[in-house]
Amino acid sequence: MPRLSRVAVLWNSANPANAAAWRETQEAARTLGVQLQSRPVEDAKAFERAFELIARERPDALLIVEDALIVGHMKQIADFATRERLATMLGNPAVLEGGGLIGYGPDVREMARRGAYYVDKILKGTKPADLPVEQPTKFELVINLKTAKALALTIPQSLLLRADRVLE
Repeated sequence: MPRLSRVAVLWNSANPANAAAWRETQEAARTLGVQLQSRPVEDAKAFERAFELIARERPDALLIVEDALIVGHMKQIADFATRERLATMLGNPAVLEGGGLIGYGPDVREMARRGAYYVDKILKGTKPADLPVEQPTKFELVINLKTAKALALTIPQSLLLRADRVLE
């Protein structure tokens, strides 16, 4: 999407952890020269109003900041985005099967495996304070070609070759 200039951002403003993600998104948008349209939701009832605003403003794409509230409504979000012909970007590739276009973020399966390792250590007597703090080291890029086709978008071959997974 070489002409991308306006991006709606759907995020749960009631989740304090998302404030930092929103600030970082704003900073990245300034660097890239992209205008953001904040569409916060605080509960399940707020989605319809956010969808109305997004549909009226016609952004070029929809960025989704996931948390439990958002992920719980991914089917509704994906259906809306497809109906409005909006490319969607997610930070959690694991939820891309719900209909998003592109996802880039930590490999949640790998994170779960590392979590199991920590649980095992703790159950065997290691004090949690003695375990090192880890950050994700494996990230994945996932592209949903079914969604791209529904949006009449052509994904460049160079991007498809970089993808860890391509959903068809």
